[in-house]
Amino acid sequence: MKFLYFTDTHYRGTNPVNRLDDFPLTLENKTREIFQIAKEENVDYILHGGDLFDRPDTSISVASTFAKIFMESPCPIYIISGNHDIYGHNPETVNRTMLGFLCDLGIMNLLDNKRILLRGDVNVQISGSPYKYGIDEKDNIKSYMVDEVDNEADYSIHLVHGFLMEKPFIEGINFTLISDIFDTKADITLCGHYHLGFKTVVHDGKYFINPGSIIRISNSVLEMKRKPKILIIELKDKISIKEIYLKSAQSGELVLDRSQIENSKSKRSKAIEFEDIINTGTSLSFEKRDVFKIINDIANKENIPKDVKDETLRRVTEAQMGVKN
Repeated sequence: MKFLYFTDTHYRGTNPVNRLDDFPLTLENKTREIFQIAKEENVDYILHGGDLFDRPDTSISVASTFAKIFMESPCPIYIISGNHDIYGHNPETVNRTMLGFLCDLGIMNLLDNKRILLRGDVNVQISGSPYKYGIDEKDNIKSYMVDEVDNEADYSIHLVHGFLMEKPFIEGINFTLISDIFDTKADITLCGHYHLGFKTVVHDGKYFINPGSIIRISNSVLEMKRKPKILIIELKDKISIKEIYLKSAQSGELVLDRSQIENSKSKRSKAIEFEDIINTGTSLSFEKRDVFKIINDIANKENIPKDVKDETLRRVTEAQMGVKN
């Protein structure tokens, strides 16, 4: 059985400030190339690691453009929701988003908190954990773990949208180390969210993989050097992983604008570059203005009951969606 995996597409209809090309068109070309690769490789299933759109309320015109392309997929698509696909970092809101709408139409299949057995020349269990607020807090490490595998499954693949890292990251930012989830029963753990990705880790026959986002929004040095890629996973009597770099992805020098940094030698320019690296890796803004982090920090510091904190987060989420009680 063959799978194609890619992640963090962040479909949008406008150009990020750091892009020099026609960004929406580039996204269309990359997606069509991915489906062409799937055809050439005779892929059975396509897996997406989350952050399909850049925001949960993506315009109908943008969603329609990419929905039509996804309808050209040569095989079924399974996806989990990322933080950009949902409101308030709450996966329960996905049914009110454009990702949820496309899944309701049957254009793709939502794998959030599900376990499915795919039958073929080998039987493969696939499962998924969507992004949720606090996913990388120690109490939520189970989101990364598979604790049960179907007796009929020859292999198990688990998708998760979270800040999985090979080594510690920046102090003050929650993350989960690959070594912390070595006990998972999944043969392959596929991750998204961290846009730079990391080199595949193999431990005791288990694979931990994040190929990185197929797009580059930040103009950091690391993104300038990175070339977007997808994975082909073949499961027979053994696990085979192949990386394929996208031909439609131009070099960073051609599509990323670094003039803001290169034209300034001030300390502020260095700060901007450092901030860009962080934002590239997570597609989040780790500023103190993050209302969810503020609520969580206050609740922990003041020992606010969990039900009170959860209700506060719920109300903020509803405010973001424009929902009135």
